[in-house]
Amino acid sequence: MAQDKDQKTLNVPPLRFPGFTDEWKKTTLGNECEIQMCKRILAQQTNPNNGVPFFKIGTIGGNPDAYISLDLFKQFKEKYNYPQQGEILISCAGTVGKCVRFDGAPAYFQDSNIVWPRNYERTYTNDYLFYILSKQDWRHLNTTTIVRIYNDDLRSVKFSYPSIEEQKKITRLLSIVDERIETQNKIIDNLQSLIKGLSKTLTNQGEPNTRISDCLECHTSTLQEGTLNENGLYPVYGASGIAGFLNDYRCDKDSILIIKDGSGAGTVSYATGKYSVIGTLNYLTAKSEYSLKYLYFCLMGFNFEPFKTGMAIPHIYFRVYGQAKIYCPSIEEQEHIAKVLTIIENKLNIESMLLKFLYMDKQYLLNNMFI
Repeated sequence: MAQDKDQKTLNVPPLRFPGFTDEWKKTTLGNECEIQMCKRILAQQTNPNNGVPFFKIGTIGGNPDAYISLDLFKQFKEKYNYPQQGEILISCAGTVGKCVRFDGAPAYFQDSNIVWPRNYERTYTNDYLFYILSKQDWRHLNTTTIVRIYNDDLRSVKFSYPSIEEQKKITRLLSIVDERIETQNKIIDNLQSLIKGLSKTLTNQGEPNTRISDCLECHTSTLQEGTLNENGLYPVYGASGIAGFLNDYRCDKDSILIIKDGSGAGTVSYATGKYSVIGTLNYLTAKSEYSLKYLYFCLMGFNFEPFKTGMAIPHIYFRVYGQAKIYCPSIEEQEHIAKVLTIIENKLNIESMLLKFLYMDKQYLLNNMFI
């Protein structure tokens, strides 16, 4: 909101392109759009391999895991509601609020779990609507443990919009940022694949000759996530990174963090400085005459699957996988390999930081170019 010289509050955003001064108009999604969905597809009408992609809430925006026949697709597309190219598909269950622009390629979608506003673009474009829906916070719908977006929730979404010309300038800027984010994600994916591939190659140049337990020591923790603080002097690491903070620490030297419980069991990361870990992680330190960083890259490519136990919750034990052998050359060769891989990893860290800045830039624009 802004004020003119007469102190009238204007319905305009804090940040605008030069040349635009008109006040923005208020509306709700239901004033201009009809909420539509595809005809229901039964499980027995799908198959896992051939035909037209059938997207569900878990696969929309990604790769399909189900298909329907071309004949059924043509029949349903002609008889029932079907999105037009450029319209915004939105997931209403599961990961609610995920928005995808429909590219027009033959595909079918999971009835009430994926819907779209039928927008005739009389007052706002589909591109503009994409960012309006993408920035919605649907957590206010969390009246139970399961969040779901209903058609009335969509119809009641309130927002403001400027002229079509100004909308196009806004969405063009944001699309440039999105394209840069997509490119940055590809750069990071390529670097991650390169590190994993080189790690596996460079740490397997000879026959396994050293047990993991002979070159690493395993340390445990009893810290629970519920005992951590939002602020503190020292980080406490969990399965997804920093889980919280404490004013003291349990470790003050480099170590390999390894997840021992859950779906991420066997995932490794590298920690430096003063820190602690929660109980779902172990931290591993190197014995003398071994390079910790080399061992970190070894474990990055190590296959933990044969050592996992537990059906519902996978678990790995150091006393078990520690008996497996890895290839350890001379300490000089270990340090050389670690140095080469660390250079690439440092590059990855820089690119990951750049991606964070891009997301921050986008969030700033979303917060300041819209009402």
